Amino acid sequence: MVNRAIKTKKRICAVGTTSMRALESSVSANNLLKANEGWTDKFIFPPYDFKICNALISNFHMPESTLFMMACAFGGYDLIMEAYNVAIKEKYKFYSYGDAMLII
Repeated sequence: MVNRAIKTKKRICAVGTTSMRALESSVSANNLLKANEGWTDKFIFPPYDFKICNALISNFHMPESTLFMMACAFGGYDLIMEAYNVAIKEKYKFYSYGDAMLII
């Protein structure tokens, strides 16, 4: 299903940074999703060329954390910082059980 979505240029949304790491750890040489099992040591930080997903749902993570770095790699530092500034102004909840954002 994922590979068909890639080939037909449909939106593929990772729900959470852990899902994103798992998907990006399972990319084949031709940029499709391949079956995989086990652990990953993939560390995603800017700049990074995402191969599988073109959307991400993620919480508002701690600044300077690796999860924040992944969000910046996906959405771009300036846009993520703009979203964080709005979140602070609007009193959004941060961290694991807080509010979330859709990055497209």
